[in-house]
Amino acid sequence: MALYADLDALRASAADVRIVTSDGQTIAAHSYVLGSASPVLERMIDRARCRGWGAAADCTVAVLGVPCDAVLAFLHLLYSSRVAPGMEQLVAAHGPQLLALAHAYRVGWLKRAAEAAVSARLTADRAVDMLKLARLCDAPRLYTRCARLADKDFAAVEASDGWRFARLHDPALELELLQLLEDADTRRARWARARASQEAYRQLGNAMGSLDRIFAAADDEPSPSAGPAGTCAGDGDGDATCQGLRLLMRHFATCVRKVAPGGCARCKRMLQLFRLHASVCDRPEQDQPCRVPLCSHFTAKMQAEKADKTWRLLAKKVTRARAMAGLADRQVPEVVAMSWAKYSTSSKWRAKLR
Repeated sequence: MALYADLDALRASAADVRIVTSDGQTIAAHSYVLGSASPVLERMIDRARCRGWGAAADCTVAVLGVPCDAVLAFLHLLYSSRVAPGMEQLVAAHGPQLLALAHAYRVGWLKRAAEAAVSARLTADRAVDMLKLARLCDAPRLYTRCARLADKDFAAVEASDGWRFARLHDPALELELLQLLEDADTRRARWARARASQEAYRQLGNAMGSLDRIFAAADDEPSPSAGPAGTCAGDGDGDATCQGLRLLMRHFATCVRKVAPGGCARCKRMLQLFRLHASVCDRPEQDQPCRVPLCSHFTAKMQAEKADKTWRLLAKKVTRARAMAGLADRQVPEVVAMSWAKYSTSSKWRAKLR
């Protein structure tokens, strides 16, 4: 519940604190309101009275470093004890000053509101200044927003007055911002490598499934993911993988260089695919053995000669990629889709709400 709706509503009552701003103006206030809103202001008022700066009804507290309008807005919000409806523009107009005051006087709810307001209205020409403010005021959300904006539009940030000032007078801030940009580039490169690796594992998983379908027996029971013997069900990437494997196996069957010194690179690739299939195949545990060529041979060989750590890791990641592909293709229940659409920014799930 708000303590008071407006600072002006209490002007007529007996004020026992005077707030002095940087330009020398004085604002009357009430100690019990300020003390209950900020522990720092409470200690300042107690020290002012103990040191005899004035009588109990004439206690003076200095709130410096920001314009008088920002101090007045700060007091309005303290008396309201929340960002009441209609005060959003007040927070937006004095966002940086309110963030500094809320941090200095330990008003947590106001600090969060001011940080959100400044982050929402951040522009490239103020990114460097707000980055320094976020660092001084321990505002991680604003700090991250400034770093992302600088990474997204560094040319505009570099043309700002804040960047020029940092280059001339604050080399530590310049170095910090450049380090943030370098870290962002490193993260993007790492994510790109991870995505490329996942795509490679996914393609290998598709190839293992295609081998199973190509060599399926003609009298096997059909399944939703398997077609007749020698064919591949589905379309798109599945057909392309099957076609590529057929061409590779046709070459493997007729190539005369696979037994020559040095061998054939394409035949070696086919043998590696057969070996990988044997590493991830679970058909030998069932009643009917796997019909993919050399599967039982490579399985027995790996049991006799323990596979190296790198190969076991590859087999593990391909198996995981196949399992994740199966999960991605499954039908999502309607209640789950509605929940995802509510909290997701993806247009795929937002369309479920329509």
